[in-house]
Amino acid sequence: MKIVIPDIPEEGLDVELEEKISIEGFSVPSPVKAQLAVHKTATEVMITGSLTAELQMECSRCLKVVRQSQDLPISVVYHPADEMGSEKHGLHDDEMDMGFYSGEELDLDELIREQILLSVQMKPLCSEECKGICPKCGIDLNSGTCTCVQKEIDPRLEVLKKLLDKEKE
Repeated sequence: MKIVIPDIPEEGLDVELEEKISIEGFSVPSPVKAQLAVHKTATEVMITGSLTAELQMECSRCLKVVRQSQDLPISVVYHPADEMGSEKHGLHDDEMDMGFYSGEELDLDELIREQILLSVQMKPLCSEECKGICPKCGIDLNSGTCTCVQKEIDPRLEVLKKLLDKEKE
């Protein structure tokens, strides 16, 4: 959904969305729901509200499908792109809720997609205790043990293994 910035009334807009959104690298099985308040000052557009989404992704250790519910607050202030400046610098904490627009439209789908991507874990897990899969035979180590022969230890590190074994005793 796109909002035409000059058409935003002084009192603002209340927007309720329920749309199917595609996000690269994830499956979004149900529509994303968002309740947003859009306000405009001279050149800034402020968007606040919340969104709810259900994501499906693979566990980064065992590759099982993981469902993750997202209930996210949204608070973003958009500035005209010409205010961005040409200097290159890193984002500071106080700039994380800032965006830029060019032209007269704001794409709310892009805002929602961005907020979801920012909230997703870098390496999603089915559980913190996930053991993953065996790198040799591919068996899921959460549901069983593999019968692969363990690799021989580098002789230079054998002394460290003996120390660790002593410590366990």
